[in-house]
Amino acid sequence: MKILVVGGAGFIGSHCVRQLLAAGHEPLILDNFVYGHRDSIPQGLTVYDGDMGDISFTQPILEKEKVDIVMHFAAFAYVGESTTDPLKYYDNNISKTVHLLQAMRNTKVNTFIFSSSCTIFGDTNEMPLHEDVPRQAFSPYGQTKQDVEVLLGYCAKAYGLSYACFRYFNASGADPDGKIGEDHDPETHLIPLAIQAARGQRDKLVIFGTDYPTPDGTCLRDYIHVNDLSRAHIASFEKLQTPGTELHYNLGTGKPSSVLEVINTVEDVTGLKVPHEFGPRRPGDVPAAYAYPEKAIKELNWDIEFLDIKSIVETAWKWHQSNPNGFEE
Repeated sequence: MKILVVGGAGFIGSHCVRQLLAAGHEPLILDNFVYGHRDSIPQGLTVYDGDMGDISFTQPILEKEKVDIVMHFAAFAYVGESTTDPLKYYDNNISKTVHLLQAMRNTKVNTFIFSSSCTIFGDTNEMPLHEDVPRQAFSPYGQTKQDVEVLLGYCAKAYGLSYACFRYFNASGADPDGKIGEDHDPETHLIPLAIQAARGQRDKLVIFGTDYPTPDGTCLRDYIHVNDLSRAHIASFEKLQTPGTELHYNLGTGKPSSVLEVINTVEDVTGLKVPHEFGPRRPGDVPAAYAYPEKAIKELNWDIEFLDIKSIVETAWKWHQSNPNGFEE
């Protein structure tokens, strides 16, 4: 099938593009390259450089290319920034998504896959998180994801849109061949931060909070390899062929790791020490967040290849060894 990957030059989008190619599909990339990297795109693919919120730009692409499915990865995703600049997040994550959906409706492209987030569940004591846990986002970023999910439900009922929402936990790792990986500016994810600290690219890593009600006092998170995430998206294609289909899946391993466990794993894999210090809790951090992934495993026949944190860190380390400065564009 022909797939328009919106945000296809970003971390998750670029890995999904490679998985689409491996599965025999034809990905097209739409990205404005605010955060995406041109060097993450395989040579020979069609790339559209522009704004997903510009209907005059996206509608002709959908018409010309006869797109079968739109996959949407192009959100702004810094939780902290969303609290200081909520208008930026509502404009990009909601308003521009509405325009993208309108272009799809105008061209009768009726299948949509949405990159959602476990942040829609907010601070809850229900662990592991299954799909029916009440949604109570507590940041503008999380709220934008929750609002788009609600909108998609209305579009399914009104227009027969078929859609899948994938709620990610901590997308991590890199393609095992080491050619693409995680390169954010600023970087906020624990594994690359720890690797950079180990390599001396930053002075130290700060661990926010050591008094959480967890085994070692640091936060517990569910790290899911980016390729495993990508393959779950592709596994939903067959189910989405029926008009009006509504799918929701939590994507994680269900096996959380603490901040200290991740640091110890990075040290084990790299053979380097991760300089770190302990700081106070960070506002908005929850003690634990991990998935109950059985619904996706059973309904999509989805298998998780990278089940332990060490296998994920090993792929990230391979990428950082080959590309210490990320995509040097």
